[in-house]
Amino acid sequence: MLRDEVALLAMPGAHHKALLRQAHALHQGRVIDADGLSDFLELADSALAYAVESLLDLKAEE
Repeated sequence: MLRDEVALLAMPGAHHKALLRQAHALHQGRVIDADGLSDFLELADSALAYAVESLLDLKAEE
């Protein structure tokens, strides 16, 4: 999901929430530890920031 730029830019908020849910599910399923969860949450936040910046840039170009 982190690489799905089309979905990210189409619906940044929903995409971010889905990334957070998946990260927590992996942690609750003991697939990743607390450090891994922290890393995934940081990546999700970075993806959201990227989407917001990209959308603002697109609006500024119009």
